[in-house]
Parts: sequence; structure tokens; C-alpha cells
Amino acid sequence: MGTPSIDIVETRDMFLFVAMEMLNKTDMLTQADKAIGDGDHGIGMARGFEAVQQKLIQKNFESVGALMQTIGTTLMMSIGGAAGAIFGTFFRGGAGPLMDRQIFDSQAFAMFLSGGLEAVKNRGRAKPGDKTMVDALEPASVSALAMVEEAFDEALAAAAESARDGMEHTKNMVAAMGKAKTLGERAVGHPDPGALSTYFILSLMSDYLQSTCS
Repeated sequence: MGTPSIDIVETRDMFLFVAMEMLNKTDMLTQADKAIGDGDHGIGMARGFEAVQQKLIQKNFESVGALMQTIGTTLMMSIGGAAGAIFGTFFRGGAGPLMDRQIFDSQAFAMFLSGGLEAVKNRGRAKPGDKTMVDALEPASVSALAMVEEAFDEALAAAAESARDGMEHTKNMVAAMGKAKTLGERAVGHPDPGALSTYFILSLMSDYLQSTCS
């Protein structure tokens, strides 16, 4: 028996877990960004999710969307730079369709990823193959849409796996955006740090659900 849904309090607990574990990914994200960027992605994401932790502890939320919007705004304000704008936009875009949702389930998750993906594409103008977070987020969104009738933990696990595959494929890409674009072929062989962070976030969400339903 899978997990069909979680309520707002459980959703907050899930993102508290994600925030805490993202802090443990700092070095890995830093090394990934040193290979093709400025090397500050890990520190920025850690700063952002540390702020998210504090915000989630302090507040109660009326809907899943309100919680996601708070996460997005907090990331945008605390990470700074391109990563703050993009990951903040992801959560805020995903929050829009969920403002009247009291539970987080497979359908809401698909709406979250779809809304977040559309917002990120509109803001950054990135498309699949550009070696950005979109390369992990788009396949995850497609997977989630295909799993709306399945248990939430199964839909989340499938989306996380699709994000991992998308992130792995960025290793073979020449970047079309950001600092990595200046490296040309030298960026090949390294994953995009934003795609890596996207995969981490979704896989940690999945890990939390798996642990609570085991």
C-alpha cells in the first residue's frame, strides 16, 4: 500500500527534511559548479535551504501552495544570483496551481512540477538540451503527469528517477546558457549543477515519503 497523499503539516515536514539534507549536499554541488561555473552553487543552495528551514519552523500555512510560495520567495531572497532567481521561480511557479490545495498528492505534484517548469522556461528561456535544470525538471514533469493515478510515493520516486536520468544526460551536453557556455566542449563530461540540485530536491522528497510509508 503506497502513500496516497500527505497533508500540509506533513508537506512542511517533508521540506524540512529536504532543507536539512540539502545542506549535506553542499560540497558535492560546489565541486560540480567548480567544474563548469563559479563554484558558488553549493554555498548558495545551502544558504537558501538554511533560510527555508528557519521560515518553515516559524510559520503555519493555509495551503500547500502557500507553503511552496514561501519556499520559493525565501530561496529567491537568500540564494541570490541566477540560482536564486531560477529555483525561487520554480517553487513560486509550482505554487500557483496549489493555492486551494490542503493535501499534496500525485495530481498536485504533477501540477506543481508543470507550473514550476513553465515558470522557469518563461523566466530563463532555457529549453531541453541547453544544459540547465530544465533538462532534469522537464522529464520529471512528464513522468509525474503520467503517474497522476498512482500512489504519491510511487509518482515521486518515478519523477526523481527521471530527473536523475535527465541530469546524467547533461554530462554529454555543451552548455547554451550561463558561465558554462563560455567553456564550449570543455563543459562536456560534467553535469549541470542546477540539474543536479533539481534531482537532489526530488530524490530527497522521495526519500522522505519512502521512509514515512515503510
